[in-house]
Amino acid sequence: MTKRRDFIKKGILGTAGIAIGGIGFSAKSYRSIQGSNDRINVAVIGIRGQGSGHINSWCGLKDSKNVRLRTLCDVDEQYFAPKSKIVLDKTGETPKTEWDMRKVFDDKEIHAVSFAVPNHWHALGTIWACQAGKHVYVEKPATYNIFEGRKMVEAARKYNVRVQTGTQNRSIQGVMDAIKFLHDGGIGDVYMARGLCYKPRESFGIAPDGTPPASLHYDMWQGPAQERPYNEKKVHYNWHWFWATGGGDTANQGPHQFDIARWGLNKNEHPVTVYSMGGLFGINPKECAQETPNTQTSMFKYKDGKILEFETRGRFTNTESSLGVDIGNMFYGTDGYMEINGGKWKAFRKRENKPFAGSEVEADKPAENAYLAAPGGSSHYGNFLDAIRSGKNEDLHCDILEGFMSAALPAMANISYRLKRELTFNGMAEKFVNDPEADKMLTRDYRKPYVVPDVV
Repeated sequence: MTKRRDFIKKGILGTAGIAIGGIGFSAKSYRSIQGSNDRINVAVIGIRGQGSGHINSWCGLKDSKNVRLRTLCDVDEQYFAPKSKIVLDKTGETPKTEWDMRKVFDDKEIHAVSFAVPNHWHALGTIWACQAGKHVYVEKPATYNIFEGRKMVEAARKYNVRVQTGTQNRSIQGVMDAIKFLHDGGIGDVYMARGLCYKPRESFGIAPDGTPPASLHYDMWQGPAQERPYNEKKVHYNWHWFWATGGGDTANQGPHQFDIARWGLNKNEHPVTVYSMGGLFGINPKECAQETPNTQTSMFKYKDGKILEFETRGRFTNTESSLGVDIGNMFYGTDGYMEINGGKWKAFRKRENKPFAGSEVEADKPAENAYLAAPGGSSHYGNFLDAIRSGKNEDLHCDILEGFMSAALPAMANISYRLKRELTFNGMAEKFVNDPEADKMLTRDYRKPYVVPDVV
């Protein structure tokens, strides 16, 4: 019995040394965990769009990972009924519903929360959850800005909870194999990485300001962002294309490929320079409210001279490489190059036009190394649950520190884009060099009471 109690306190709570009652566990909830064989209760916060993926993933892991989707939370109550039905159909249980995430954090029977909310809510939601002793799965980009990302890392460490970033490529076996191949010198010294986000999008139009629907708690939706009138073109999903809440596709789809690029370069540090340029092309700005660019090229250089390039194309375009990459990565080394597209990858030696390694090597070609990608892949959500039970950050495939380092790249790129100039960054201080105008954009003016604190 002692071992079981220790497991529950340290593995599920994560806050070692605090008695069960000390964090608010009632005798009833404690017995429910025991009786359910150490079940982990999860709440999903943000149930539109990617939130549906969270719902289906937790429901799918109900038996194999002993997880229960207990609560759905969203500031727009119109989604409660259809999303609750998904949970009921898949698990036989009807979840609780809440519109205010703070009530979820107060629920002592919730062990973990997963966030699929707009970018501007990632940090504050995560920090509040950590302070309540909850483990967190937070969607990409891990952070809206660089100040917030550092505070997320500090909160995870201070409250000793597991915080996983939703960059699922970290749990795809083919991608893991490809990165190991790079790190083991498969194409020599990797000196340049490219990330590609070719995602054509049409105009979403324009609309006058209006009144929020009765189902939407608009003040809570705005959260840390500045006050502004309700506009139907600036909320659900379209929030991606406004600086107050998102960062365009460079900070939307981009973080997945930014993460692979940085991972492949094996860079656990910030770059020293960044320059980003682009614009909104093929869309009439008088007929579309979009603020962010749909075409953007960003260049980063590290202190050893290695380069990370990122390209966002939001209009009609070709794909690149023999794998037809539109959402993927390229790596260039002293002995060859590599392509990654989803879980598929190919490596080419020098000027040879046939791959010598990778998941796409011909079946009749003798393997020249041990890096042929295995089929399938482990679950990023399942990995999160495993790390909760082990109580070890190092078991997470994308701990919040990794997520923050990768999300910092599109955040820097967008600052450079908006200021229209190259910037120099001091990675140790996490400040720009002699540039107070750029430094101001590392954080934001917060709207009370939704303030990301200096001390978490």
